[in-house]
Amino acid sequence: MRLTQLASASAGALASFGLSLLAANPAAAQQRPDPQAQLIAKRNAIEQELEKVAVVDRKVMIKMRDGKLMAADIYRPKGAGKVPIIFSRTPYNFNFWDVKLGAPSDMTRELDAVKHGYAYVDIQERGHFFSQGNYDILGMPLSDGADELKWMSAQPWSNGKVGTTGCSSTAEWQLAVVAQNNPALTTFNVQGFGAGVGHVGPYYEQGNWYRGGAVQMLFISWIYDYGIQNQVRPLFPGDTTQAELVNASHFFDLAPQMPPVDWNKAFWHLPEKDMITSVGGPPGIFETHMPVATGGDMIARAPNDPAWYKGGLWHENMKVSKPGLWFMSWFDVSVSPNLAAYNQVRRTAPKVVADQQYAIIAPVLHCAYTRATDHTMIGDLDVGDARFNYNDLVFGWFDHYLKGEDSPMLDKQPKVMYYVMGANRWEKADTWPPAGATTQDLYFTSEGQANTLYGNGKLVAAPPAADHPDQFVYDPANPVPTFGGGGCCQGTAVKFGSYDQRPQETRNDILVYDSEPFKQGTEVSGPITVSLYVSSSAKDTDFTFKVIDVYPDGRAFNITENIQRMRYRNGYDKPLAWMAPGQVYKVTFQPIDTSYYFRAGHKLRVDVSSSNFPRFDRNLNTGGNNYDEAQGVIAHNVIHHDSEHPSKITITVVPDAAPVADAPAAASD
Repeated sequence: MRLTQLASASAGALASFGLSLLAANPAAAQQRPDPQAQLIAKRNAIEQELEKVAVVDRKVMIKMRDGKLMAADIYRPKGAGKVPIIFSRTPYNFNFWDVKLGAPSDMTRELDAVKHGYAYVDIQERGHFFSQGNYDILGMPLSDGADELKWMSAQPWSNGKVGTTGCSSTAEWQLAVVAQNNPALTTFNVQGFGAGVGHVGPYYEQGNWYRGGAVQMLFISWIYDYGIQNQVRPLFPGDTTQAELVNASHFFDLAPQMPPVDWNKAFWHLPEKDMITSVGGPPGIFETHMPVATGGDMIARAPNDPAWYKGGLWHENMKVSKPGLWFMSWFDVSVSPNLAAYNQVRRTAPKVVADQQYAIIAPVLHCAYTRATDHTMIGDLDVGDARFNYNDLVFGWFDHYLKGEDSPMLDKQPKVMYYVMGANRWEKADTWPPAGATTQDLYFTSEGQANTLYGNGKLVAAPPAADHPDQFVYDPANPVPTFGGGGCCQGTAVKFGSYDQRPQETRNDILVYDSEPFKQGTEVSGPITVSLYVSSSAKDTDFTFKVIDVYPDGRAFNITENIQRMRYRNGYDKPLAWMAPGQVYKVTFQPIDTSYYFRAGHKLRVDVSSSNFPRFDRNLNTGGNNYDEAQGVIAHNVIHHDSEHPSKITITVVPDAAPVADAPAAASD
């Protein structure tokens, strides 16, 4: 998965202004450097330096046990003898030649690894580009990892030790392969790896496919935009020589060029199972039975479908016995299952290995670690200087575990390093949540009119004696649009990050509950859990919440969010639980983690509704399959709150947190 970077309107205005100046001064236009020529020169220089220091061996075809060939590019230090390996496996295009630019691709990572004394091995995922076979997202065969590790460790230039690294899809395959305990795989570095986690603890996200039983729609656009359903694709004959493949790589990279799709419109298509074909995409694993281990038909699976356990996802019963360096981020797709996986490994691994697990949790979007600045922006929220030298830590890690060398940086690294947004600082801990953290309950109450930010919803220290239920209408044809939050890969349809939520909160189908202003600064670091007592006119519906920091001037910046599909309220491994009209049910959302400092004078707000679209798919409220339905029904939903129905939010508070000046935290206007 990758983030789409959007250019600002101001940049466009500056570009237009610059063009007018150049038109008035042709000489200046002639003297201005050509950015493309500069890029080509830079790429050529990196490639030339790489060829000086490295043995370069590209388009090596590695045979798997089923006879399929996986494409690898290998870079190793000249004259270094046997060296350890840094291994990157990806479904993305790593062709060494940028066909469109007509120049080498960016070989910075490969050059950096070689200069540090490592062989760097890029391997293409099965079923992509030059690799053979069929791709199966969230279910690649574990045998590929085993076969690749066996091949690498047996090479005459290998010292037999391999460390894995990568972000997103380049990380998501790692944990399950690590759990095979291959002797060659010595250590791992997973970054933004949520889509590799299947079931752990209360989470049945199955690789971020679900959240609370609702489909996370990012995969629909990702599958299309990156040509994932590429079962019909150009292939080279099996007997094509390495030299021929290298030569062909200068004019073929085999990257699909998908026609652009306006996902603002496409996400609305019903039935959901036809969404990819409705925009001209090919049939494949999303909605069709396919000859892969998990069988395809992904959209038709339930959160505990046996198919999820047949592929390459990591599940909590799979033991990890290797040292691990874990990178996560607060505004990623799904940080809580990642943290649950980290904690599960620390609980179940042998003590010496449990003590070799290190986590960093950054305040950035998906895989944006190194894009942090002295004013790191998460949407419109400035969370301060979140920079960190990830590169030195990663090489220090590999130096220690692959070379046996001392690492001063690693010696200073805590088991958990997390960024406290709002306070805008890094903190250290031995565990997650931090030791000494306590829970605090805030109860929902109102006079029956919590609708909109102008309503009377409150969060109080004890449940109210009398119930004045809050009601709203959830119409699947008019869902609450996604505005911020954690996620990725949905084109221009979603703005991820933190934004002032007040424009949303004028909708009557959003209930708004505010705490009293904090009397002193309060660090909330750990899981947040919401329990609601609800009723509905529908057989099945969803409930959602957002946690928000309300500034003294009224600005309301979202921190985290969650969703729960009611049919799964009793558990994802339990029979479906339908609702009877008017009957009250308790629903507890899966815990969602964050770290945020509420300054004195700020309020904690919770918005409650029944949709967050297209971040999550719409519940059509019928009680049917949902994915194969084209019509929904309106649900009249109710939140109850009294001593008999104590709807509440439970936050995790770190006592004695270092105080922060009470001036309003920086935020973009």
